Amino acid sequence: MSESFRQAGVEDAERLLEVTYEAYSLIRELKLNWPAANAGLDQIRDNITQNECYVLEADGVIVATITLSRNDEVKAITDLPFIKWFAVHPGEQGKGYGDKLLTWVENTIIRDKEGAAAVTLGTAEKHPWLLPMYQRRGYESIRSFDSGNGDGTMHLLRKIVNPELYEKLSEEQTTAN
Repeated sequence: MSESFRQAGVEDAERLLEVTYEAYSLIRELKLNWPAANAGLDQIRDNITQNECYVLEADGVIVATITLSRNDEVKAITDLPFIKWFAVHPGEQGKGYGDKLLTWVENTIIRDKEGAAAVTLGTAEKHPWLLPMYQRRGYESIRSFDSGNGDGTMHLLRKIVNPELYEKLSEEQTTAN
């Protein structure tokens, strides 16, 4: 089996719609108001063109996707990169594809390409397994809030991907203050 990572193009939109829609079925059942959960083809295309959408292909078929946001969702809280729209097709879950894609994006894109010390993402406390999964991967909550839209407590999580750089930046911030 061959696996490869790449940035998605608009020609991938239909497959990404299928992967995302199927993967987010539990999100819809939980009535979480996440844009990716009910995205149509136009929103998928917009996500691809306005952000950096990455995919993992297995034998030439997209099985997982994640997006590095180029919008300002968390800029009021942090300048760290923000990832979103993480999905693994349900038929491919349990094969390690999500772990491989997330690790690749954390290291190859966030740490190496972007030169960032850490990365952020958001998740809901009421989802039965996402928060503990991210915590096992080294993410820690840096802000929790309830926006009053029915999602309950949401967490902005951070993972340090370059400890040396993170420590250096933290020291510089402490010295500046």
